Amino acid sequence: MRIAQIAPLTEAIPPRLYGGTERVISWLTEELVALGQEVDLFASGDSQTSADLQACWPKALRLDGSVRDPNALHMAMLEQVYRRAPDFDLLHFHLDYYPFSLFSRQPTPFVTTLHGRLDLPEHQVMFATFPSIPVISISDAQRRPVPGAAWVRTIHHGLPERLLMPRPVRPAYFAFLGRISPEKAVDRAIAIAGRCGVPLKIAAKVDAVDREYFECRIRKLLTSADVEYIGEIGDGEKSSFLSGAIALLAPIAWPSRSGSY
Repeated sequence: MRIAQIAPLTEAIPPRLYGGTERVISWLTEELVALGQEVDLFASGDSQTSADLQACWPKALRLDGSVRDPNALHMAMLEQVYRRAPDFDLLHFHLDYYPFSLFSRQPTPFVTTLHGRLDLPEHQVMFATFPSIPVISISDAQRRPVPGAAWVRTIHHGLPERLLMPRPVRPAYFAFLGRISPEKAVDRAIAIAGRCGVPLKIAAKVDAVDREYFECRIRKLLTSADVEYIGEIGDGEKSSFLSGAIALLAPIAWPSRSGSY
């Protein structure tokens, strides 16, 4: 089967550091290739893959300071995929609702895995407008705000069996792993650790859109001797980081969708 995987251009596939969606796309793409499928990956040019890479921009957008309008590049990528759609048996999108309108008007089968929140009022309008677009959820909880969407199946994220292995260290702290933003609620993690009297280590990125939130709301909470802000970490550092943790704190401030990346 000839399959197109269409990834966000925000991070490389796989991402160098943070990047949950892009990491899952990489694992899925590599497994499809290993199973003997013909896969084309539409992604940034600095991606690493066993599939045929279709580079839609030279560099991951988060690392390319020259790009001020990422939507323009994603629209151009969608048009590139549209023109090549007859070459494929299936198109698998990971771009939220962006492909719905254009690809509902062409014959190649396509499906979209939704990786984000669906509980905002505007999502009701979107799925009422496109009630027959086939979509995949990553948890049953993710579906609840839009039960009328054309859900195909819930497919939980998998990961390579030996990607994260325990290390022989004594757990001594709570861990927060992800990104710092209002919906990830790192302030709640700091409060929980403080109430428990346990040190907290934070391995997280701060996107440009969340920089003001970080500076105004979070930075002052990092002054405690029991709170250590590490910054972003890659897969090679996660086993040690998580092995040293008594517990992983993920007190998200929006409806749950799946486990942490």
